[in-house]
Amino acid sequence: MSDDPQVSTPAAGTRLDPWHGSYAARTRGMRASEIRALFSVANRPEVVSLAGGMPNIAGLPMDRIAEETQRLLAERGAVALQYGSGQGEPGLREQITEVMALEGMNAHPDDVVVTTGSQQALDLVARIFLDPGDVVVAEAPSYVGALGVFRAYEADVVHTPMDADGLVPDALDATLTRLAAEGRRAKFLYTVPNFHNPAGVTLSAERRPRIVEIARRHGVLILEDNPYGLLGFDSDPLPALASLAPEGVVYLGSFSKTFAPGYRVGWALAPHAVRDRLVLASESSILCPSMMSQLSIATYLSTSDWRGQIKSYRQMYAERRDAMVAALAEHLPDCTWTTPDGGFYTWLRLPDGLDAREMLPRAVTALVAYVPGTAFYADGSGADHMRLSYCYPTPERITEGVRRLAGVVSAEQELVTMFGTSDARGGRTLDAPGPEQP
Repeated sequence: MSDDPQVSTPAAGTRLDPWHGSYAARTRGMRASEIRALFSVANRPEVVSLAGGMPNIAGLPMDRIAEETQRLLAERGAVALQYGSGQGEPGLREQITEVMALEGMNAHPDDVVVTTGSQQALDLVARIFLDPGDVVVAEAPSYVGALGVFRAYEADVVHTPMDADGLVPDALDATLTRLAAEGRRAKFLYTVPNFHNPAGVTLSAERRPRIVEIARRHGVLILEDNPYGLLGFDSDPLPALASLAPEGVVYLGSFSKTFAPGYRVGWALAPHAVRDRLVLASESSILCPSMMSQLSIATYLSTSDWRGQIKSYRQMYAERRDAMVAALAEHLPDCTWTTPDGGFYTWLRLPDGLDAREMLPRAVTALVAYVPGTAFYADGSGADHMRLSYCYPTPERITEGVRRLAGVVSAEQELVTMFGTSDARGGRTLDAPGPEQP
């Protein structure tokens, strides 16, 4: 027992966590992801999961990957199993610039920082830019993993609207102008411009220069998160924001969606000074990214038809998107949804009076899972929406999952008709276009 009257030791058994009073203040904002919390249920075989964004890697050439991995260990095992550079393996950084060239970027390998997935890159950017109370401007809705990072660094997330063509330039300008008038400068704009997670929309080519100009005029860095950019179904990739303003954008990429997430290899492309700080932050966090994973990715890029594999992915996900949209049109005609041109997700708006978060336990009982829209807003709004993922289930399972979901929605509508409910739609900023819209 301490002699200091200001320090007290809780009696044994009075708390589940005896270290509760020792944690840093910033941990109070941490909470479990609504997606991760679903995994234990959604991964049961009898449940059709329309929740998680797991890539479907069944089409990968597993035998060839195994052979190349064996050869890598036999020929370069002493390098692959050793520490490496904190910035990442130079050969892989060179290859990453070739991948980014498909989206109009003329990048130099020296400005690439390899990370443990793009999620670590998000964390590093937040670490070097955010103090408690700093403002991050983000789309409404926004990627739940990014919101978790910003919350962990005690940032104040201010949402700005989207529509069917992505981030709305005039609304962004108004948001930044209002923040400046309040004496609150945004540290950066966080955006997922291509096949948005969760909204499924894409920032149009016409709007991209305007977004870059608005950010430049307000002196705001852009954090461009682009894991899905090469997975468009019907068209070539649009130019990255980083191709329009290399000194005003930190670009995040990943091999998790275009190859395999198990390697946990992503990257950041950053202006020189930002790059240096990212490397220092990464070294203090992990010393260096996995050499085994980096060399495995480098081997895959140099020995396999990775462009052909991406084309195969695009065709597979397009088939699943079509199954999702057809099933929604058949079974949930009272709802509206986005019809994505690529990526993994559609964003569905429920009929008036329904709450996706409150409805989720009934959906899981009916053996179907989704992510409530509340996960994608910093203020917990968005209860009238849900994110549906079509990337992993087969088209047949997608159809069955939507059929089960329709039964849950129908039952909820009957309850609302019978007993009434409060309208939980406050704070909504993106309405899904109707099923007849592209």
